[in-house]
Amino acid sequence: MLNKAILMGRLTKDPELRYTQGNVPVVTFSLAVDRGFSRNASEGQQTVDFINIVAWRNTAEFVSKWFRKGQLVAVTGRIQVRNWKDRDGNNRTTTEVVADECFFAESKKSEGFSAPASAPAPSQNADFNGGYQNDFTAPAAPGSDFEELFGDDGELPF
Repeated sequence: MLNKAILMGRLTKDPELRYTQGNVPVVTFSLAVDRGFSRNASEGQQTVDFINIVAWRNTAEFVSKWFRKGQLVAVTGRIQVRNWKDRDGNNRTTTEVVADECFFAESKKSEGFSAPASAPAPSQNADFNGGYQNDFTAPAAPGSDFEELFGDDGELPF
């Protein structure tokens, strides 16, 4: 049997970090995920699903520290259905994705984040392959094939 969910979407609000009575971190958030088709294509409306996500332990701490409302993220995990009783004693059912892994799905530059004031802004120069290289490189030592890199990675967690 297989229960695997792979999602990419934008956070609808900042993740909420809580701790269980046993001091285990758990974070909840939701993703707005495009369906890839529209019921009202002639009207230009896009159909979006809002998927509830829960993550535990290290993944929860990572998400709460680095993810913010509006970011495009990717999540892998499993679908879980829980039955519970609310405060009034009514039976409730919740369907959610329990995240195993959470990833950034776009660069900081494309998200509209700016570099810290102390870090110089990189200028982009086209290289001979048509790609880009930044200006954070120092000249290579004579006879060496390596260049020393300088600059701030923007406090990325890896």
